[in-house]
Amino acid sequence: MNQSESPGPADGATPDGDTRGAEFPGGATPDYDPRLFPRVTAYRFRRGTLRPGQQRNWEEHWPTYGRNVADELVDQQALFGRVAPLIVEIGSGTGTSTAAMAADEPDVDVIAVEVYQPGLAQLLGMILREGLENVRMIRGDGVDVLTNMIAPASLTGVRVFFPDPWPKARHHKRRLLQSGTFDLIASRLRPGGVLHVATDHVDYAGWIAETGDAEPTLERLDATTEAGHVPFSLKRPVTKFEGKGLQEERVINEFLWRRRD
Repeated sequence: MNQSESPGPADGATPDGDTRGAEFPGGATPDYDPRLFPRVTAYRFRRGTLRPGQQRNWEEHWPTYGRNVADELVDQQALFGRVAPLIVEIGSGTGTSTAAMAADEPDVDVIAVEVYQPGLAQLLGMILREGLENVRMIRGDGVDVLTNMIAPASLTGVRVFFPDPWPKARHHKRRLLQSGTFDLIASRLRPGGVLHVATDHVDYAGWIAETGDAEPTLERLDATTEAGHVPFSLKRPVTKFEGKGLQEERVINEFLWRRRD
């Protein structure tokens, strides 16, 4: 999904759904918006082009299902035509997890945040094929979206799956999940709302655990014994990226934090 080693706030993704990459300015999008590509980011720029069918879908359906980041709070009623439990996924990648989890929970609304246009185009295709009316997309930096488009105490959940670990010490400042980001996410969760994080990078897992536990408005949940207290599904499909990691015997670490009442 998915710094979801989504953006430095932003989010970018590789074709396998890992958020470890975003496109170059001037890549697939003719209407280049510099706000989509802040200079200091937690994602890597990468090129991307749309296939003809994706381009047609984008031109016809993006205005219905997606929008670019802006200084305007999301109106859930206007966006989805209803008010339901709302989840933001930061760094949705190619949308494999997003679409599968949304299909399993039609009573939950999901906003997928991603920078990489081809990834959003793939998710758009799944939305259209599977008739997923509970998914909408925002193209932009995840921290920018949370700061300027999501109202405080409005979210049932936030998902950050496999953010870019930026393993070199000099790049740690680019990691999405810093103390300030945990504070921002906590402020957007309603009391009882849950942050769900997954990573396969051992060093980053330690960083995430320590930083998340230091956020005073969040309390850690045990992902195995307390899953029943989470107001949405935790069941993720295994993406190509995650499957490759499992083949390489990388350990998947899952974290849950709940906003204190």
